Amino acid sequence: MPRPSPPGLDLDRLDAWLPTAIPGAGPVEGAELIAGGKSNLTYTVTDGTSHWILRRPPLGHVLATAHDMGREFRVMSALQDSAVPVPRMYAMCTDDSVIGAPFYVMSKVEGVPYRSAIELEALGQTRTRMISERLVDVLADLHEIDPAAVGLADFGRADGFLTRQLNRWNKQLHSSYSRPLPAADKLFAELAADIPVQGAGGIVHGDYRLDNVLVDANDRPAAVIDWEMATLGDPVTDLALMLIYDRLGVSAAESAVTNVSSAPGYLTESEVVERYSARSSRDLARIGWYLGLASYKLAVIVEGIHFRFIQGQTVGSGFDHLGDAVNVLLEAGLNSMKEYR
Repeated sequence: MPRPSPPGLDLDRLDAWLPTAIPGAGPVEGAELIAGGKSNLTYTVTDGTSHWILRRPPLGHVLATAHDMGREFRVMSALQDSAVPVPRMYAMCTDDSVIGAPFYVMSKVEGVPYRSAIELEALGQTRTRMISERLVDVLADLHEIDPAAVGLADFGRADGFLTRQLNRWNKQLHSSYSRPLPAADKLFAELAADIPVQGAGGIVHGDYRLDNVLVDANDRPAAVIDWEMATLGDPVTDLALMLIYDRLGVSAAESAVTNVSSAPGYLTESEVVERYSARSSRDLARIGWYLGLASYKLAVIVEGIHFRFIQGQTVGSGFDHLGDAVNVLLEAGLNSMKEYR
């Protein structure tokens, strides 16, 4: 009986390549798509004895600079022996003839990417607090790593990172304008007028939150995953974005990606900042500005989804009132900049 190949993965061609990456690997018995959509596609692959994870770009045309498999593979390879837990990286394949796109294979790490407060509530307050504490600790440890010491000195351009980020998201907003957003103009102007002086460049994950960390049975981070936005830059942007995700989770906002922060026992915002500051050498005196930038970034992302919704380009339910969250995010960003002054 022929093996069914999941979308985007030719098992017959993978068979010939896999033993070159993993000595002793047998013929592929099966594979399953476990995460897909517009982000990178993730599969479990097995030869009947061992299991691995394979990552490739989305199906169809993607921008040359987007969904860069090499970046994910390189940063996780560099962090193998660091204080930041990552999967073991086996091999990167740049030969499109194998499955039709670049891809890499890594170890399958056992762990849970907690996405909802309900999942954490089942663990109880003590375990939830421990998980959130360790989440902060790993982020601080990441930001203390010298990029050059792990071979990532040329992984990005840290100088001018904040200015480029602000301009990037402003440009993105203007490409999806569907209505007047005076709060966006005001927040951008305030951010642009007072960009902080950056400290030493560091490794930026780009989308750090609890559901991008696999937590093991002992409530410890087993692996940080989803590094597709990783670069060198100002690491405080990671902390600020995580805090904005947490704020949305607590408020149960329409735009919340995850609501783990509303679970009893999860660290409060002030506790997160205090714990990070105690473990990190990063200057948090201007955290209000960084929270403003994170709010602006998420507002732009949500506005883009709203724009596609009104153009009839989204599929599924739950988009009707998503546009309302944009101004909530923008106002929150403006308030953050005042709150921490």
